[in-house]
Amino acid sequence: MREFLYYTRNQRRGILLLIALIGLIMLANGWLSYRQSKKDVVSPEEEAAFRSFADSVQRVEKGKKKSYQSVYSYQPKKAPILAPFDPNNADSVSLGRLGIPAWMVRNILRYRAKGGKFRKPEDFKKIYGMDEERYQTLAPYLYITRSDSTPSLYTPTPPREIIEKYSEGTLIDLNSADTTELKKIPGIGSGIARRIIAYRQQLGGYYQTEQLREIHLNDSLLKKWFTVSDTAIQRINLNKAGIERLRTHPYINFYQARAMVEYRKKHGAIKSMKPFALYEEFTPEELERISRYVCFE
Repeated sequence: MREFLYYTRNQRRGILLLIALIGLIMLANGWLSYRQSKKDVVSPEEEAAFRSFADSVQRVEKGKKKSYQSVYSYQPKKAPILAPFDPNNADSVSLGRLGIPAWMVRNILRYRAKGGKFRKPEDFKKIYGMDEERYQTLAPYLYITRSDSTPSLYTPTPPREIIEKYSEGTLIDLNSADTTELKKIPGIGSGIARRIIAYRQQLGGYYQTEQLREIHLNDSLLKKWFTVSDTAIQRINLNKAGIERLRTHPYINFYQARAMVEYRKKHGAIKSMKPFALYEEFTPEELERISRYVCFE
């Protein structure tokens, strides 16, 4: 055992040096741990400053989130604008203005893209999602254009009545004639008569026979039967009407209605349409059409 545990002088020195190194390493490790713990201790001033900074960042983020929500969640309420339409030709904008939901518009366009065609008004009822109430609302404005370009408007099927037609040279007022008078004009039946009156109600009255083109009628053949009294036009007061009332008119869209109302709030009463010539929402042709249907008092 004595020989086994015997160390030479150099070995003893090596062992002592090794023990000293181990001790130094342990001391250094303890000192570094102590320094790290001192660094982790945050003073009350530093903690208060950090909390203030974090609160300010949180308020900014909340403000951004609310602004994003206000921008992207705002969708102006759109009232349906009922007007004559051909489901085989109407685009997505025209169908949307009728109050048809976007998903149903996509169904209609997809059906047409696959070669589908509405051959009679009742076919429109077969579109997926089309309920009876919506169909009955749209039916009076629904027409199918035949290959000879003659519009066929939806009509019930009562017994055909024989109507005595007006003789050549007869003139009636386009803004006061009822369906009975209109049906006495050669070429006009019950469906077309209803279309003329329905669009007249939306406009507030006609100021020229050329407006019949907007409901897909040949004004060149019909103008010889009509006179137009523009004094019967119902005008919208721009200084009282709100956005929803303005945008129900076929010639005024949402952005134009909003521009009119905002101008009125900023500058007071509107006295003419001239200021809107500088707005990008209006073209000269649109201003000319709109001016026929508005007043300022």
